[in-house]
Amino acid sequence: MVNQQISPTKGNLLDTKRSLNLARLGFDLLDRKRNILIREMMSLIDKATEIQNKIDETFSSAYIALQRANISLGICDEIAGATPVEEGVHITYRSVMGVEIPLVSIDAQPATLSYGFESSNSLLDEAYIKFYAVKMLTVELAEVENSVYRLANAIRKTQKRANALKNIIIPRFDETVKFITEALEEKDREEFSRLKVIKRQKEQASA
Repeated sequence: MVNQQISPTKGNLLDTKRSLNLARLGFDLLDRKRNILIREMMSLIDKATEIQNKIDETFSSAYIALQRANISLGICDEIAGATPVEEGVHITYRSVMGVEIPLVSIDAQPATLSYGFESSNSLLDEAYIKFYAVKMLTVELAEVENSVYRLANAIRKTQKRANALKNIIIPRFDETVKFITEALEEKDREEFSRLKVIKRQKEQASA
């Protein structure tokens, strides 16, 4: 829809053409950004699927090991309560096309047992080690899934802006350029006709 308040002048035509070129450039940049973010997200989705499969497998074997330990030792809730809270998780960020992607790390330490050997056995040790592996995989999955969420949100916003430029802003500028161009051409034709009439009148007067 053309803004009828715009005067059809050459200055406004140049301004509108500049705005149109900027809008097209903005759309190209947003489209490129969207494609890069989609590629990044798809690679992370594949990685998340792989990690999730590992976690499911490790969880399954860890619970089986824990059930065996419970059968041989009785319920291991007191031993579980002695396990220290994990405080070695760290979060930093990297930028992908202006999107802050988390990098989650955990202090790499061997799985050290926090309970005594008198009240435990090898079945409990096996369960502990497997749940430790689950913890490490969970940290990795948290990073990937959070990154996918942030990228998906950024892609949605980028797509929305690109659609606004493509379907609203650029067509509006195109129509305005066409309106001003046609108005100026019509004005030039009228001026040409007016000059023609004046010239003919002068020639008749001279004759």
